[in-house]
Amino acid sequence: MTKKERVLKAFQNEPVDKVPMGFWYHFSSDEDTGAAMVEQHLKLYREAGMDMIKVMCDGYFNYPNPYIEKVTCAEDWFGLTPLGDDHPYITNQVNRVRAIVDAVKDECCVFYNVFCPMSLMRFGTSEELLMKHLRENPEAVCHAFTVIAQDVKALVRRVITEAGATGIYYCVQNAETFRFTAEEYRRLVTPVELDVLKYANTLSENNILHCCGWAGDPNRVEVWQDYPSKAVNWAIYVENLPLKEGKEYFGGRCVLGGFDNRKGGVLYSGSREEVEQEVEKILASAGKTGIILGADCTLPSDIPAERLRWVREKLDSL
Repeated sequence: MTKKERVLKAFQNEPVDKVPMGFWYHFSSDEDTGAAMVEQHLKLYREAGMDMIKVMCDGYFNYPNPYIEKVTCAEDWFGLTPLGDDHPYITNQVNRVRAIVDAVKDECCVFYNVFCPMSLMRFGTSEELLMKHLRENPEAVCHAFTVIAQDVKALVRRVITEAGATGIYYCVQNAETFRFTAEEYRRLVTPVELDVLKYANTLSENNILHCCGWAGDPNRVEVWQDYPSKAVNWAIYVENLPLKEGKEYFGGRCVLGGFDNRKGGVLYSGSREEVEQEVEKILASAGKTGIILGADCTLPSDIPAERLRWVREKLDSL
């Protein structure tokens, strides 16, 4: 069974010859956004022996819409317009994915990290400004969400149809319990998030939903429970939702995860024996079907690839 077949069968909850795995981390800030970044992705993939590549959007977190600098009050968001399909912000990300897809050819699945519109707006402004304006004029800010979504959808379309990505790894955030009630989130944020995800699903049936616990604050995970995707990844150690229970919670879909991504976790700090025992523990609980072994989120970038290879070799032995 090829790596690509293994992941796609896991997506379908079909038996596999061995449980697939996928890990990733942010690359160092001194890596440029061109060939060096591509090589870093390929190096990690090869040294760790992974079954898939999740391409990072490092260098493209900030949404570079120049109009944002003109925003002084909430009502100003009504003036936001899209960057456009051919803006370098989009084209350069497409080129990164294309280079990685071309390098691995049909060997494995390649997914591109795509942030939800609200997060891109937060990156381009600040958390404080966004929430202040959302309270003052939710209609104006929601207009901005829909504008940003147009650019996100252009990125999604080009990454899948031009660059050849298998699908996207769609990162939804901002549902922390301190930020919104579930009703507020579903009313203000869900419509635009679903618009992007449903559009991605028209282009590829193999998209991953990532319910991000980036800051370590619990989310109202229930707001994402019905988001349609082939696989789901969430912060099991933040949300206190283990892999087995989470698979049931998300309707039996394929789940990706199992390991704590933090420096205090077994994968980063444990001995080889402890890492191998953790692999056995995860699979004993969650099973081997419809599972891709990974982590809650991005790993620390200084983790040696050798530690990920321990996971690969243990999976190969089971």
